[in-house]
Amino acid sequence: MKKSLLGLFIASFLLLSASIHAQNPGQQFSLGFYQNSGDSSSFHSSLKDYSKRGTFYWPVKDSTKRRSWFHRKAFQEHLLEYNHEDYSFYADFLPDFQVGYSNRNSTTWLNTRGVEVGGRLGKNFYFRSEFYENQGKFPGYLDDFGRTEKILPAQGELRDYADGKAFDYAYASALLSYKAAKFLDLELGYDRNFIGDGYRSMLLSDNQFNYPFFKVIATVGKIQYTTMWAQFIDMKYPKASYDNGYRKKWGIFNYLDWNVSKKISLGLFASVIWQDSDSTGKRGFDWSYLNPIVFLRPVEFSVGSPDNALMGLNAKYAISKNSTLYGQFMLDEFKLKEITSGNGWWANKYGGQLGFRSNNIFKVPNLNILTEVNAARPYLYSQRTTLNNYGHYNQSLAHPLGANFVEWVNIADYQYKRWFLRGEIMYANYGLDTAGINFGKDINKSYNTRAEDYGNKIGQGLNTNLLYVQGTIAFLMNPKNNLRLEVSAATRRESNDTWKKNETFFSIGLRSSFRMFNYDF
Repeated sequence: MKKSLLGLFIASFLLLSASIHAQNPGQQFSLGFYQNSGDSSSFHSSLKDYSKRGTFYWPVKDSTKRRSWFHRKAFQEHLLEYNHEDYSFYADFLPDFQVGYSNRNSTTWLNTRGVEVGGRLGKNFYFRSEFYENQGKFPGYLDDFGRTEKILPAQGELRDYADGKAFDYAYASALLSYKAAKFLDLELGYDRNFIGDGYRSMLLSDNQFNYPFFKVIATVGKIQYTTMWAQFIDMKYPKASYDNGYRKKWGIFNYLDWNVSKKISLGLFASVIWQDSDSTGKRGFDWSYLNPIVFLRPVEFSVGSPDNALMGLNAKYAISKNSTLYGQFMLDEFKLKEITSGNGWWANKYGGQLGFRSNNIFKVPNLNILTEVNAARPYLYSQRTTLNNYGHYNQSLAHPLGANFVEWVNIADYQYKRWFLRGEIMYANYGLDTAGINFGKDINKSYNTRAEDYGNKIGQGLNTNLLYVQGTIAFLMNPKNNLRLEVSAATRRESNDTWKKNETFFSIGLRSSFRMFNYDF
């Protein structure tokens, strides 16, 4: 096993130099955006900033030659754009037109028409809103996922289209951001959030659908403290009634990020998830969790609640000016006596991450790499019921693989002028459920249906291997709305002792917007 992993590691980096995917080239979530300055005290990198998405700076050379309206709108400007000292406004049409082929699902395609508006009022208030109408036919594994879970990753509920051969869906996002004081920022949104310095997050990720939230961010010197209240949707639990729709649940998230020195930063994470209603009736928002600076676990314990409390740690160490070592640890439940006994008690629920990223490697500007290992013990993030598990819209709020897995992901990307290349190789090992037995991977199953109390370990159940390799090349046409021509190819191999699923697919398209969808699972 060690030799095979070593071989995969070597092969991954050889292939990364030649392979290509691109995940929204030119935008702030590429590997190269958070360039390491060697000084971790200058900014807080672990809490991604979505407030000014789509307004990043791109140098445009001055020219004495006056460009046509079409040239400026296609390659330099927003479709509508107005700038004033006291306010600004922009609007864009955001297409995502793709056509491709899968050896499992024949011809694939995507027809997305999107609209985005945004701007600024004064110096302290920003706003952004997006809407997308979509129809698409996807590779076989995504089609299977959509028909099972009734969603696409991060894109909401699906409806059948084209006689059941494709899907139709729509979704929106919005964000209001206000700098209330020198040290205080407020955000009200219907969007996603991410905590961490890596590609994945074991604490709070953005791989799921949008949700409403209110966020308070206080930054004082080397310390940044964030509190967020959010509401989530449980699609698994039966609806209370047709009029009330899907059942809801609430969450509060506290995150303290401390830049200890120029090279070290530490982040402390805590969250509580609770159901909107229970056997006693409507519970709604729990005012016990209103105080933004309270320790969540003692409050959760003191009210004798069945709520789901989780705690975590995020850490980063700047090895050099361009290289960073980072990691996370997520803790759901544990007993020290059971951990030290090493008997695999089911409720020792924890997971972690260890990663390395480097920018401008081999002294090549804009050549970046990342290698990262993520792991989660069985039953992590799950609860007695989905009404208070760590999930939303049938997806985990953390890692897309759920629990009971170990994953190794390697990514490289490169930018040359307006050309972007990205390659990814991901290998994962996990245990699937068999014969109706819950072995701990699916967080939407009650942990009360677990197979055994003891002897639990990562990979238990139907031990399965997954290899995912993807590459993309893109040419950026307009940096204001990330309009690009893109070609992508990928292969996915999932196998165990019972079956094998191999799929190869590619696509070509005209794409726009700053959306992020993680289909590597």
